Amino acid sequence: MVEIQKTPPEPLAPIPFNIAEPVRETLPNGLRVVLVEEDRVPLVSYRLAFFRGDAHDPKGAVGLTSATASMLTEGTEKYSSRELAERVERLGAGISSNASDDFTTFSASTLSIYADEILALMAEILFRPTFPESELDLYKRNALENLKYQRSQPNFLASEQSARLIYGHHPYSVVSPKEADYERLDRESLVKYHDSAYVPNNAVLIVVGDVERSELMSQVGELFGDWPSHEFTLPKDEPIPARDDRTLTIVDRPGSAQANIVLSNIAIPRNHPDHFATTVMNQVLGAGASSRVFMNLREEKGYTYGAYTRIDAKKQAGDFEATAEVRTSVTGDSLKEFFYELNRIRDEKVRPEELADAKSFLTGVFPIRAETQDGLAGLVANQVMYGLPDDYLQTYRENIDAVTLEDVQRVANAYIHPERLAMVIVGDADAILPQAKEYAEDIEVFDAEGKKK
Repeated sequence: MVEIQKTPPEPLAPIPFNIAEPVRETLPNGLRVVLVEEDRVPLVSYRLAFFRGDAHDPKGAVGLTSATASMLTEGTEKYSSRELAERVERLGAGISSNASDDFTTFSASTLSIYADEILALMAEILFRPTFPESELDLYKRNALENLKYQRSQPNFLASEQSARLIYGHHPYSVVSPKEADYERLDRESLVKYHDSAYVPNNAVLIVVGDVERSELMSQVGELFGDWPSHEFTLPKDEPIPARDDRTLTIVDRPGSAQANIVLSNIAIPRNHPDHFATTVMNQVLGAGASSRVFMNLREEKGYTYGAYTRIDAKKQAGDFEATAEVRTSVTGDSLKEFFYELNRIRDEKVRPEELADAKSFLTGVFPIRAETQDGLAGLVANQVMYGLPDDYLQTYRENIDAVTLEDVQRVANAYIHPERLAMVIVGDADAILPQAKEYAEDIEVFDAEGKKK
């Protein structure tokens, strides 16, 4: 007879998280190099990161940073765009370049036997890009088509309004260039921006993988040592506006059967001391399928397939968001439950078992993120680029475990402000407004093109 176990098994021992101590060096031209030797597999990953992103677009040139980054790999003095792609493919490697709000990152990964060739190819791309007119025209056409698609997506429309309301005139308020911004791009602007923005004294080369320190530094010095440094300035940031009241913004999509809800307010930047406490708090509140808002709005009420919260922490600032896509007819009921949960986590301590579950999940999943070399490279890159402590990765689980019930309630009160939320709802305004108007006196309605009605 099989005996049925009536209690769950004891949890497994924590997975060890051991990574080599990073080696840090700086070239005479100011280029920082961070190396993590990792020989579990014969691979190597490179990240050349510049501390300059979309938020640092020159005045009147929205989209220039991303365009320059994307076009970087579309041809050099030695290779056309096609020849470059074929060479990378023959080596079984990958090369990409892109910009985020705060950084521009030029990445490559390959088998370690081709590491020297790929690093040399990165130098070729970095120092001798041609920004072909034909490729730029293709980039602009694709970007304009993608913009049309984005404007048909409720999530994009909600993000556009939320960023405007939260960040005001700060560059973080821009979620995408507009049609005129793309049309304005030209090859001369890309060349000029590349020459002024891609400087070694505002960059760091992160290398993770099966490489030997002395050999790497010798090649880095040979390829990047003569890269001239020069003074640079970043555009002055606009202040982030303070919010005094709760507001309601509706993006009207007549006839829509669904309402996309985004509730947001300013929170913390990525390197804030409360990062670990807010991470745990958010895990309890809305980060996953066992969180409070998910269990409430989906499992108990059946209003949506998913309801979530997150802390979007960037270099200079961050925001808290609560989101759900619900049936139009239950928009008001969904708002009621959101505010119930937002107030509850502020007013009451979470249960000890909720805290334990959240910490167990976060500490358990963390080592998995470093199982692949690319994942480990991403973790190291984030640590370096956001200026996190040198032991951030090694002490991550310890810091998560140190969060208390009191910490969770404290940060909930500090960074969730139901009375000052920017409420954005995308859907049928005629159906939504009667359900949502009780939550704010300041109400505005826009069309899908972002024009006020």
